[in-house]
Amino acid sequence: MRLTKYLRSGEGMTLAAVTFLALALFVFPLGLLARVGLTGEEGLSLAPLGEALASRSVLRALGHSLVTATLSACLSLVAGTAIALVMGLTDIRWKGAFTFLLLIPMMIPPHVTAIAWIQAMGPSSPILRSLGMAPELGSTHPLYSPGGMIFLLGVQHTPLVFLVVLAALRTLPREMSDAARIAGARPVRLLLRILLPLLAPILIAAWALAFVSALGNFGIQALLGIPARYITLPVLIWQRLASFGPSVLTDVAVIAALLALVAVLVILAQMALLVRSRATLIGPPQPPLHLALGAARPWAEGALAGLVAATLVLPMTALVATALVRTYGLPLNAETITLDNFIEILFRQSVTARAFLNSTLTAAAAAGIIAIGCVFLARFMCSRRRPVRRTAVSLATLAEMTYAIPGLVISIAFILAFIKPLPVLGVSLYNTLGIIFLAYLCAFFSIALKPVSAAYVQLDPALDEAARIAGGRYMFRMRRIFLPLIAPAAASGAILVFLTAYNEVTVSALLWSTGNETIGTTIYNYEDGGYTTLAAAMSSVTVLATILLMVLLDQLGRRAPPGVVPWRI
Repeated sequence: MRLTKYLRSGEGMTLAAVTFLALALFVFPLGLLARVGLTGEEGLSLAPLGEALASRSVLRALGHSLVTATLSACLSLVAGTAIALVMGLTDIRWKGAFTFLLLIPMMIPPHVTAIAWIQAMGPSSPILRSLGMAPELGSTHPLYSPGGMIFLLGVQHTPLVFLVVLAALRTLPREMSDAARIAGARPVRLLLRILLPLLAPILIAAWALAFVSALGNFGIQALLGIPARYITLPVLIWQRLASFGPSVLTDVAVIAALLALVAVLVILAQMALLVRSRATLIGPPQPPLHLALGAARPWAEGALAGLVAATLVLPMTALVATALVRTYGLPLNAETITLDNFIEILFRQSVTARAFLNSTLTAAAAAGIIAIGCVFLARFMCSRRRPVRRTAVSLATLAEMTYAIPGLVISIAFILAFIKPLPVLGVSLYNTLGIIFLAYLCAFFSIALKPVSAAYVQLDPALDEAARIAGGRYMFRMRRIFLPLIAPAAASGAILVFLTAYNEVTVSALLWSTGNETIGTTIYNYEDGGYTTLAAAMSSVTVLATILLMVLLDQLGRRAPPGVVPWRI
């Protein structure tokens, strides 16, 4: 009786709606994928996966994926942690500027990063040819190799590790570090004996996050792996589905299930390691250490400036230089420079404007819906009713696991779920922006949930109790009490979702169709079709748009509450 009364209330109906949407977005598509990949003629079975692994091409691609994801995640962990320690614990200057510049590569689409590095380091590089430093024409590109792929994946995900570790440094109590310093511990000993052991759970989580991100990265693996004949599982999925069409959807779904299984196993192993390595901390979070570098400070600042130049300025300069020459391979000089490529993609190619419009609308809609959903779900995660709290936590865990699943796997799952017309409505979402929008909701929900749930934990439960006693109904309490307090965290999550979805290519690579192109797929199609200068021009415009958007948000963040803009220190 009490359950029925609760379900009829505004809070109960909202919980039912959130649960239904989560099941429709997370469970239904991925459940269909699991049924295909883990179901044989006699029911639940690993036979389909066994048959897939019996294929030499699948087994080889799986090995390539594991090697590149593991080694690139290690590279990202070492580099990202080192940068975070310098930024978070020392007295270097211009921390805000360095943080902003170091995070830009993470916001640039991976395939754009790959194109930029290919054009910066290859024999046809306009910059290197203008300086007389280009490799000999006809020689193998240095990035077309497993090592090149590992390097570029490591560079792409270093900012991700940097953000995670930097946030953790700000929450560590200082008692143990202060005691060690009073006892005469030098910075190196303090780092090895105190800080790194305390950060061990965070480092494990950061490595796992970099691993699953690299595992499902499509753009870098396709643009570097295909010329090097080093095929990974995401590229193999794309090649098979793009070459043979929906008739091989079942076989591709089995490979996608294998890729998802690897990601889930890594996350489960990470959770087990976290339990064993967790250290109990006493005391509230305090401002992080502020170690004086002394004479070494200019060297540290110079090293960070060099890192920004190497990972951002050099590839982006090469990208723009390629966009400014008439034909790829020419040196950049007064005779070869031209704006024809920019004029072509901005004014002559209708697909460009359509792609920017499609990506903007889809990413903005997904960011808004996800932010609203997170506000309600995170509230249920803090509910006093145990069944409600458990239900919400289960949905949040499901969203976390979904985020760990590569984007191409989610694409396959949504193709399986929506290739047929919807029941009752008779409308098909396949080959429309609608299916890309729904896939974004599934893939990026967890990104916005983290800051919102963290904000709810900090609220005093007495606020809700006082409003209840005063007769405030559920939606009134949400609208007048919780939403104003949670809005900064929700805005932060929405910003991260928008910037992630705006330039992505992994999720939409298999879902786009003519008329429904996104920015990522259009750039990739230009490069894949041999229109390198046009791909460089559109990539340059995309990078400029991304940076301008980040600058605008950074300026707005000066007047917004703390936490709205994620990268502001």
